[in-house]
Amino acid sequence: MKTRSLRGLLSRIRRGTLPIDAALERLRELPYEDLGFAKIDNHRELRRGFPEVIFGEGKTVPQIVAIVDRIVGRGQTALITRVGEEVHHRVRERHPGARYHATARAVTVGFRPRRGGGRPGILVLAAGTSDLPVAEEAALTAEVMGNRVERAYDVGIAGLHRLLAQRKKLRKARVIVAVAGMEGALPSVVAGLVPVPVIGVPTSIGYGTGLKGVAALMGMLNSCSTGLLVVNIDNGFGAGYSASVINKMIDK
Repeated sequence: MKTRSLRGLLSRIRRGTLPIDAALERLRELPYEDLGFAKIDNHRELRRGFPEVIFGEGKTVPQIVAIVDRIVGRGQTALITRVGEEVHHRVRERHPGARYHATARAVTVGFRPRRGGGRPGILVLAAGTSDLPVAEEAALTAEVMGNRVERAYDVGIAGLHRLLAQRKKLRKARVIVAVAGMEGALPSVVAGLVPVPVIGVPTSIGYGTGLKGVAALMGMLNSCSTGLLVVNIDNGFGAGYSASVINKMIDK
């Protein structure tokens, strides 16, 4: 339930236009709703400012659809991560406004991007084209949470001039998400250039000794650049969410 919806409910009780019993029925499942296979956290938006997000990997399509039905039914935006076209088709059968974001491998319901709209300040960087799925997951997450996101892709340190050509975007950013595989050096370089928080996202892109992202993760965790925060391997969602929280706090 959104804060605005709860205020409206309480206002109707105060005015006497909503009976107490009816209000109790509406509030009965406010903390969470038990579907048997999932307990949907209906309180999440009241506590955190954004509804619960559905991690699609490992869930069946009917389970995902059932959770989406409950979230959308409460007037909230649904974001489903790590899913394919099949999930999108099934969700769209029940919610025609569902959109599939192919590169990010995510589905949204109730998200209407506004050109030039949203809270400015987030920049997402990707070291290479192979890192785009994770970078786009981060960018989409931040956009769904109400931010205007700038992007600069294929700016890895193998050609440092490509990154330096983005100086204008780097200077404007209030928080930066830097996505990189291989040795994961991009976030360290960026954190040494800017006075704002940088969130490093190691990806599982790389050759054998990269250990599916472990080398990039360790490189970022052991960076000598201050102001660098690091999320887990391939966790674009976590980076986009954290960037949004930081960006929102700056406005307070």
